[in-house]
This record gives sequence, C-alpha cells and structure tokens, in this order.
Amino acid sequence: MGKRPAVERRGEAEDRIKDAAFDYAPLPGTADEMVDNKGVVRPVWQRFLSHLSAMPEKDLAERFARADRYLRDAGVFYRAYGSKGTGERAWPISHIPVLIDEREWQTLSAGLVQRADLLEAIVADIYGDNRLVEEGVLPPALIAANPEFQRPLAGIRPGSGHYLHFCAFEIGRGPDGNWWVLADRTQAPSGAGFALESRVATTRAFSDIYAETPVHRLASFFGAFRDALQGMKHSGDDRIAVLTPGPANETYYEHAYIARYLGFMLLEGEDLTVVKGRVMVRTVAGLKPIGVLWRRLDSAFADPLELNQNSHIGTPGLVEALRAESVTIVNALGTGVLETRALLAFMPTICRRLLGEDLHLPSIATWWCGQKEEREHVAKNIEKMVIGPAYSRAPFFDDNGESVLGSSLRATAKDSITDWLSSDGPKLVGQEVVTLSTTPAWVDGKLVPRPMSLRVFAARTANGWQIMPGGFARIGSGADVAAIAMQSGGAAADVWIVSDKPVERHTLLPAEGSFTRNMPGSLPSRAADNLFWLGRYIERAEGALRILRAWHARFAEAADPSQPLLADVSEYLTAVDIDTAEPVPETLLRNIDSAVYSASNIRDRFSPDGWLALNDLAKTARRFHVTVSAGDDASHAMTILLRKLAGFAGLVHENMYRFTGWRFLSLGRYIERGLHMTRLLGHMSGPEAPDGALDMLLEIGDSVMTHRRRYNVNTARLTVTDLLALDPLNPRSVLFQVNEIHHEVEQLPNALINGQMSPFYREAMRLHSGLAVMTPEGMGVEVYQRLERELEQLSDLLAQTYLG
Repeated sequence: MGKRPAVERRGEAEDRIKDAAFDYAPLPGTADEMVDNKGVVRPVWQRFLSHLSAMPEKDLAERFARADRYLRDAGVFYRAYGSKGTGERAWPISHIPVLIDEREWQTLSAGLVQRADLLEAIVADIYGDNRLVEEGVLPPALIAANPEFQRPLAGIRPGSGHYLHFCAFEIGRGPDGNWWVLADRTQAPSGAGFALESRVATTRAFSDIYAETPVHRLASFFGAFRDALQGMKHSGDDRIAVLTPGPANETYYEHAYIARYLGFMLLEGEDLTVVKGRVMVRTVAGLKPIGVLWRRLDSAFADPLELNQNSHIGTPGLVEALRAESVTIVNALGTGVLETRALLAFMPTICRRLLGEDLHLPSIATWWCGQKEEREHVAKNIEKMVIGPAYSRAPFFDDNGESVLGSSLRATAKDSITDWLSSDGPKLVGQEVVTLSTTPAWVDGKLVPRPMSLRVFAARTANGWQIMPGGFARIGSGADVAAIAMQSGGAAADVWIVSDKPVERHTLLPAEGSFTRNMPGSLPSRAADNLFWLGRYIERAEGALRILRAWHARFAEAADPSQPLLADVSEYLTAVDIDTAEPVPETLLRNIDSAVYSASNIRDRFSPDGWLALNDLAKTARRFHVTVSAGDDASHAMTILLRKLAGFAGLVHENMYRFTGWRFLSLGRYIERGLHMTRLLGHMSGPEAPDGALDMLLEIGDSVMTHRRRYNVNTARLTVTDLLALDPLNPRSVLFQVNEIHHEVEQLPNALINGQMSPFYREAMRLHSGLAVMTPEGMGVEVYQRLERELEQLSDLLAQTYLG
C-alpha cells in the first residue's frame, strides 16, 4: 500500500495529501468534507486520518471485511428494484465514516429544529384554517391538485396535538461550504434503523479509533423518542406498534429492526381492526387496544374505506378512529403533502409568515413553474436547471429519471422549453443543478472523493425536537450526483459528530435499581400463524430429508430403484409430491423456502442467528439441487442439510423465550412430526410391507440405537410400533408429540374459559387420552388413518380458534 502521510498541525506542508495511496483531490467546483480548498486536512479529520495512514493494507482489508461480515450475519438488506425484478441486496456500506465537527453540527441542528417547527405549522394550516392559501402565500393548486393531500383528514386535529413526531431531512453542502435542504421527509421517514446498523458495522471496522474519539452516541436519541411514544398512550392497557406495509417493502428490514430495538409490536394492516372507534390488534388472546401507531406506510394506503380504496395493506376505519382521537399515528396521516418538491419554492415566504423569521437553513433554489415570472426565469436559465415533477417527493437524483437536466438538452429541445413550461407549468418545478460536496470513500485501495448527501433525523420528545447526532450519508458510486441513489448503486456511510471533549455514553437499558418484570406483549394472530407454519415447514423438511437419506443410502448399495423396498418408498414419496428422480427434490426446496418466508414475516421476533442459520440452510439446499447426484452423494448431502437444520432448531430451542410465540412454533413442529410418523407407520409397518421396511423406519425415526437397548429381540412389527408410536419417552414417537401438544395447549390463552375447556383444548385432550390407552397390538392401518385425520383436524381447529 506504500507509505502514508503523517497528519500534523494544520497548515503545515505535511498535512497536504501527497502520497500516491492518499492522492486525494476534491472534484473541481466542489467543497470537500475532509480537506479544505487548499488541500489541508480539516482538524476534525486529523486523528482519524492519522490512524488510517498507519494501517497496513492487509489490516485495513480485514477491518472492512469485519464490517461486511457483521452486516451479512445480522441479515441487513435493502430491497432493490430493477428490470430483472426485485431482490434483497446486502446493505451497501461505504466503510469510511463522514466526520463533522460538533460546533458545526449544533448550528445545523438549530436550523433543522426551526424547519421541523415550520413544517408542523404548515401542515396544521393545510388541514386546519388554510390561511396560507387564503392569503395567497401558497397557490391553491399546490394543495388541491396534490395527490398527497388527503381531503378526508381536513379538520381532524391529532389527539396528541401534533401532526409531526418523527422527520428526516435530506441535506447537502454546496460549493460555498453552506448546507442546503434538498428534501423534507415527513410521510414515513426511513433510514434511522439503517443508521444504527451502519454505526455498529463501522465501529466493528474502527473499534480502536471509535473508542478513543469523542463521537456522540445514538442511543439517547432513540431512548428519548421511545419515552415520547410511551407518553402518547391513552391508557396503561394501550399498545405501541410499528405499522409496516409488509416484507415486500424495500425497507422492511428496518421496520423489524426498529420494532425489536425499541420493544414495540410490528404489525401489518390486516392485524388491525377498528371497533367502536378504537383501533384493536387481533391477538391469540383476543382483541387488544392500540394507542400509538408509528406508521411506515404511505397515508393513502392506510384506510381503504376513506382514502385509497384499492389498498390491500390498510385498515378500514382508521380515519374514523382518528376522528374519535382514540389513537395517535406517527406521523399523522396526510403529512406526505409536506414532501412536495414545489413547496420548497415557498418555504422562505412561509417561514416569515408563520414564524416571523428567516429560514436558518435554506432549501435548494426552486421555482414553481405555475407562475409566469418563475417560468420565464427557468426558461432563461435552463442551462443551470433541472426540471422535474412539481408534486414529486424526492430530490431529482432519487426520482427514477423523471427529471430533465437542462444542460443535456439539444438546441432544438431548448427552443421548445418555453412552450413546455407554458402548457405544463403547474406540474413542473425548476431547481438549480445540485453540486454536492464530496467525502472520502475507499475505492481500489485508495481514498477518492465521492458526492454525498446526509439524511438527518429529528424526533419530537418531551423537551422538544431532538436531532439525531449523526444519521447516515449517502455516497455516490461515481462522480455523478445521480449515482447517490441506493437504487442506482449508491452506498451508505456512518456519520460521526466529533466533540473536542468526552461525550456521554448512553444506553437503552434501564438504570440499576428496582425494576418491574413485564410480561411479553400480546402475540398478534398473524405472527402466531407464521410461527405455527414455520414449525410445520421445518419439520416437514426434516421428515423429507430423513426419508430421502435412507432411500439414497440403500440405492447406493442396490443401484436398482425397482428393488421392492426402494419402489415401495418411492411410491410413498410420490404420494406426498416428492420425486426420487431428483436427488434434492424441488418439493424439499419449496418447504425450506416456505419456512424462510414464514420467518421473514416475523423478523421482529426472530433472532439474527436463527435467521442466518435458516438462510444458510436454504442456500445450501439450492446449491445441492444442481450439484448432487443420486446415491451416496445425495445421502451425504442429506446428512449435511440435516445437520444445518438441527443447528437452526437448536438455536431456536435454546434462545427463544418460552411464551406464547414459542408454543405456536412448537405446536407446528409437534403436529407435523406426529403426522409424518403416523403416515410412515401406516405405510411401512403393516404385514404387507417389504423386507427391510421396519429397519428403514427405525432409521428414519432416528431410533436404531434406542431399539437395540430397549428390546432384546430383532426388529419386529410390535417393537417398532411400540417405540415409534406409543413410547412416551421417545422424542420421535407419535405419543410423545401428542403429549407435548396436550401440554402446550394447556398454556395457551383461553384454553379454559370459566373453568370449561375450549373446543380446541377438548379435542387435544381427547386425542391424547385416546392414544395413551392404545397397545401395539391394536395399532393398524385404520388406526393410523384415523389418527392422521384427527391431527389434521386439530390443526384446523387451532387455526379457527387462534389464527382467524
């Protein structure tokens, strides 16, 4: 990597970036975060750069790999959309953090606090007295024609007294060193959870530097906001939840992460219902009240009854609950109107009108083309302009190519600009071309300047607005500012706010002393459903793996699939849609993928280790599907998959809290394992079963050694039946599963109502008592078929009782 420059006192020649490895020069016409316009390293960067310059290239690569490994192991992803469809993309981290001096950050924070207050005043006016339009400060068209203006919300005052509780701001530094606001984020701001994960990943890479650098921590910001949400509850029985559009959303990982980090429920629209003006969540213990919803879906989709009737992710009646002031929604529905790009053109005037002062932090220069003078200005200065949709909610580098760069137009197109602006003016805005500052990124073994914007977060707390001391920076993949967008290959960097004195170390853990052990929150029915089916799919996959391993082991010896035992088992597998012609069948992959899908719907309740183990199992199975051949190779592959599956099951068993969610996961496993063994016994233990079937049954049931110890005879139908069907101590037997089902059902909510068994509990009790009195001699094909039907009926009854 070569020698590194030593960073000494500011102004000395050694501070200049001269070394080839640090041959760093800002892009022409831009400001740079690390060096000033003379190439001198800024004071806030000197300590960090001094450490960096002393690191061997191998050490630096290992540090970056640590950060990447953390993000990969934690399962941090971003959903990317493209011509080839959607897919999960690893969180794209730029390993070099952005360093900002605390004094500069304080000035910036004051400007953002003012802006948050201004946005609150604007939205209160839009949905309240509407004086801004009445007095001509805002054109009526910007509200009336705005798709984000939700007319049914007009006149509804939030029960909390505020429309905005959590905001984000996209900001950038211009060539003159001053900061601009590029966009306001008030609809459902994303990125706060990613900022936390980026911080953890970056500190994994630079733990030694971070430990001795006075960098402001992020936990206090989240703790203050959590306390603020707790204070919004209407009663002690109210729940707080994060409302997500679901796993298909591009930032779903963050929704689950934030819910888990703050200890809130993660809900989808279908989890909620409105009863007599109150928002209730469907849980396995019945309907429970929701007092605060931190929504992460756009307003229009929140209530198909009064807003977008085509929404399939909302909750009918949510607007009515707002009228009743029985729920607080963060942020209030309709606040997306503040993100309108054209609104930036009027912010200076509105600020003076509503707050009686000038904007401390200016917006990027914007002209709404619905006015003659502004149209003419944009047309006259088209070379310096970007023209885009007036109602867009994103800066031009994030709007998927909807904006037009004036300097890129041909001469003939420029001649028609005036006509275009005249005909479509109210739908368009002109903005000055953004020249953002650059920050160092590590590319091909050296630091290079890349354009950057910051996403900064503000939370309303008991003490007013609090600005997160950091956030995350979006870093361009190239010199073009349009490459900042995540969907265009941009990356994210941590932001360090560096003080010149020690900083407080905050945590979300309670202070030492007395505490109350709270019971886990109510389990939503949808979460219970996914946990139940996760258990069933995992057990279904294990059962298939055990049969296939036994089949391929015997095929490796006989090399003749028509041999009676192999043919008989193949017939059984065909009946359950498993084709032995495929060494690793597609059906097995579908079962594992279904388990992954069920787990993805409950990421807030799933440990990162469990998620990693489950995904590793799925990836390995996919690889084996195309690389493994029949016989011994397939048998070995099944053993590997069984070990990985056992690792996942062990993680869940050891780490999951023994409460209601655990019971539904366990019930899924017990019912599926009971069905699996019941079907096998019915098919392979009868008098017409081919030679070797009983030995194969014991192998599939992982009970060969136990049979040898417990029975002083060779395998026989009665001993195999006793061990695999009726032995209460064998974790593979049918009776063991029924015993466990009976035990778990006793602990479920409402199993006993006024001293009487629920229908589900009664059916579980009947199934248990009926099997417990059976003898091996009485177990035949008809008994196994009846038992299979009863287990399926028990599953259906569970769904009717708790999962509807």
